[in-house]
Amino acid sequence: MTEEDHTDVSSTPFLGLAPFLRASIEGQDLQAFARAALGNLNQYPQDANLWMNLSTLMFSLGQRESAFATLNQGLSIQRSFEIPALTQPSSFRILMLMVPGDIAANTPLDCLLEGSDIDLICHYSALDSLLPDPLPTHDAVFIAIGDAPQHRPLLTALAAALHSWPVRVLNRPENIPNTQRDTACQILQDISGVLIPTTYRTTREQLASITETASALSLIAHDLDFPLIVRPLDSHAGRDLERVGDCAALQRYLDQVTSTEFFIAPFIDYSGADGLFRKFRIALVGGKPFAVHMAVSAHWMIHYVNAGMYEDAEKRQEEAQFMTNFDAFITRHEQALSMIAERMGLDYVCFDGAETQAGELLIFEIDHVMVVHAMDPVELFPYKQEPIRQIQTAFRQLLATSTAEMG
Repeated sequence: MTEEDHTDVSSTPFLGLAPFLRASIEGQDLQAFARAALGNLNQYPQDANLWMNLSTLMFSLGQRESAFATLNQGLSIQRSFEIPALTQPSSFRILMLMVPGDIAANTPLDCLLEGSDIDLICHYSALDSLLPDPLPTHDAVFIAIGDAPQHRPLLTALAAALHSWPVRVLNRPENIPNTQRDTACQILQDISGVLIPTTYRTTREQLASITETASALSLIAHDLDFPLIVRPLDSHAGRDLERVGDCAALQRYLDQVTSTEFFIAPFIDYSGADGLFRKFRIALVGGKPFAVHMAVSAHWMIHYVNAGMYEDAEKRQEEAQFMTNFDAFITRHEQALSMIAERMGLDYVCFDGAETQAGELLIFEIDHVMVVHAMDPVELFPYKQEPIRQIQTAFRQLLATSTAEMG
């Protein structure tokens, strides 16, 4: 290799999301990582791994426009990347089919499987590049693509291409649309013990008409009333999610958000007797439920990172009780959890939810792209290690069963 050739290739691996999420949780400076990646790109402009890593950093830093441009540059060089198992040889090789997008567009399976004995082959699919060419050796295919209207043609094409695939296809593409908010609420609506607010798809024009007269709500549903939860159609992780209590609040919301299509749903007050809100994340792996986390907050819109879990020992103690006594939760909702898994039709899916004071299982959203990890500081969250390890083990067993069945 000549010196000129050598400048086109670096030894930087494709990192995925996990190392950057861990660095963020540990309080490291992601800006510094981004500057270092930019410096390396000046020397190795044809290194797709560098472009992809920088894109993930930019998404993590909220620099979406630059992140998409960087992502597209990386994918113009190659579309398949590998995150090798920590220990080699690996026990399983998963072909993950993904789409170009931000960090909420695909299942962050590398976060769950961090440090495992499983190789991840990440292929960014497109209609003209459904699968890697040449096709790498793999033990299972995992559809990591999150549902969105623009992904439907790709999911349809993948469903046809993978119909009689020689190895197990996990989270089959034809079932991914079940996670769409309005579809999920229809699928799960009549399960005994489950409360999932009916979600309606609407437009900016319809919402604008509601701001003039609340009676226009009846045009969407006859029994719909304030307060409402409103969010853009493509919103994830609480982006532009608001509770609006009247027409004036809805108008203020529209003045701040540029989206043209929205989901709206009635607001359900899920506060406990003490006035606090508790939201948990549950993973369903092969139909079996596992606790991921539980946050406690005085505010109805809970994000784990800003719920004060790191600062408040009492909140962590309550979370620890929830996670270590999760069998009691399963017993209370066993039939409902089983029905949820069956109707969603996905091998791996998560949901965020709560328990109402009446004892119902309230579901906020359900999909397979939620982050599951064991990266929180062990000294503060020692109780999280075993529950997450159980999820990792269940996923590994799912792979082993799939391989045995197909073999």
